[in-house]
Amino acid sequence: MKQSSPPLGTLHHAVFAISTLTSRFPVPGDIPEGALFVVTAGQGIVVHTGDTPQIYWQADDLPASCTAGPAEYLGHRDRVPVYAVEIGKSAVLPGSRVETTVRELYGRVPDEDLAIASYAVRMIHSAAASRFCGRCGHSTEPVPAERAWRCPDCGLVVYPRISPAVIVLISQKEKILLARSPRFPAGMHSVIAGFAEPGETLEHAVCREVKEEVGISVKNIRYFASEPWPFPDSLMIAFTAEYDSGEITIDNNEIISAGWFGRDNLPALPAPLSISRALIDRWIQKEGTGQ
Repeated sequence: MKQSSPPLGTLHHAVFAISTLTSRFPVPGDIPEGALFVVTAGQGIVVHTGDTPQIYWQADDLPASCTAGPAEYLGHRDRVPVYAVEIGKSAVLPGSRVETTVRELYGRVPDEDLAIASYAVRMIHSAAASRFCGRCGHSTEPVPAERAWRCPDCGLVVYPRISPAVIVLISQKEKILLARSPRFPAGMHSVIAGFAEPGETLEHAVCREVKEEVGISVKNIRYFASEPWPFPDSLMIAFTAEYDSGEITIDNNEIISAGWFGRDNLPALPAPLSISRALIDRWIQKEGTGQ
């Protein structure tokens, strides 16, 4: 696999890469005084209202009726431990607090806060999915020395699920292939993506997904970047590739339309939040290079 040069400029998809949290194990048996909390609500979180929403709660702000389930340790910001807790279904929020999705926070909070908010949602979902052993059905217990859950009956250790997925920008001279999924907003097109399957390399996953969804073959696959996409548990591994052979033939399932687009006739594109947009933006910046 060839590796491309580093992406030009700042990659917006990097907002989901946490750099300010450090993990310190074992996790304290009791939550230390002064800890901060991120309160999750489904796929979103609860924030202070205002032009710049605040994602953190102090312990004194957390009425017992407001949270459901145990707190999940996320890490330390400097010396301050940060935990995620889940809001109760019947909880009444204080007047200064509102629910919001993680996506809606993009551009309204610092990138690191956005990353921590998405991580909090992910860890609460991982804890809920790991509450019972998948091998014997017994209830599990948190492992204090690492981010995992252990079955005390059969000994199975479960880690937060990570689902690897590939995403690829395909170029042919001064055009790129963009496709439309039935799940996209009206008019929006993006690059090809799909989950890797057991027993295949990432390069094979790229070739297979492209062949399945748009019917063509690609060559010169090059690594671009990666992103921990938290909706709900993907690790997106991005590549660039060049058209090799074949005619576009859509599968009419994952893809309902596809075509070659130049820089002067691009359709509606994904939001800057996504690694798919980072791939496209880099290609736009390289105008006139044939890449």
